[in-house]
Amino acid sequence: MAGSGPGKVINLRAARKSAARAAGRQQGDENAAKFGRSKAARLAEQGAVARAARFLDQHSRKAPEQGDD
Repeated sequence: MAGSGPGKVINLRAARKSAARAAGRQQGDENAAKFGRSKAARLAEQGAVARAARFLDQHSRKAPEQGDD
């Protein structure tokens, strides 16, 4: 009579923690899809904007404004 014994023993605390991690991971994936870009993508875009601003400032025809001394 195979399979008539007790089922697999599981640790309920570990099972709860695993389920909580899975739920958190799913919520994070939903938020990422809803709100867009990763931190790396935001930082890369900020860097590109800063480089473009520096490029334009360096190629300006008028002298940079100086404060009153």
